[in-house]
Amino acid sequence: MKDVHVRLTDRVGALAQFGRTLGEANVSLEGGGVFCVSGMGLAHFLVQDGTAARAALEAAGSDVTWVRDVVMLRLRQDVPGQMGELASRMATAGVNIETQYSDHHNRLVLVVDQHEIACRVAAAWDAEWFPENATQHPDGDDAR
Repeated sequence: MKDVHVRLTDRVGALAQFGRTLGEANVSLEGGGVFCVSGMGLAHFLVQDGTAARAALEAAGSDVTWVRDVVMLRLRQDVPGQMGELASRMATAGVNIETQYSDHHNRLVLVVDQHEIACRVAAAWDAEWFPENATQHPDGDDAR
């Protein structure tokens, strides 16, 4: 899975155009969000095919900042402080979390500056909190 970061104009219909562009390219949005800051829409969305997303968006004139790998894992919603604990473990490992959101299956999506290290932290987290599926990525494969 990939995170697509796009800068949108802060205007009526910008998100609609973004969504239509990806839909017409047969790219499904699996999670993400948009926030307007200082007149700029900052969009982060999870997609399966980052190459197709980038191509479609750039062809439509969108400002694609990046398409990057993500780290995905689960938090125990019944245990307060999980996000803080996970973020602390990432920080201790030297990983900066640049973007965080959830996908449509309630998984945490992280865009980080140290992907391989973050994957190791996430694998240890899964082994501790979800031992029944610690060796399996939430999408069903072993790659993060």
